[in-house]
Amino acid sequence: MALGYNEEQPTREEIDETTGNVALEFGQNWCGYCKAAKPDLDGALAGRDVERIKVADGKGLPLGRSFQVKLWPTLVLLRDGVEVDRLVRPQSQDEVAEALDRAGFGMH
Repeated sequence: MALGYNEEQPTREEIDETTGNVALEFGQNWCGYCKAAKPDLDGALAGRDVERIKVADGKGLPLGRSFQVKLWPTLVLLRDGVEVDRLVRPQSQDEVAEALDRAGFGMH
């Protein structure tokens, strides 16, 4: 299963300059927790007014460290470059949807 975490990372400055709703997802393509969470994340994010950026994270990588990511997957919800909520190792599609609703990330 291809998870789509991108090895090429945006800089923190590029993330801080984003506009609108962004779901910044940290994980690794080989991560079992990421594989298990993929259907829940995909389902909850489908049809939402949000840009999804999937970043391959790892020890010493600057973007994940700047967000203090310690476990995968971690979904950082941003509005205009500012964190409004976050989820670490979500267990269900409902849990993800609730966080998106709290953050005000509505449907298209």
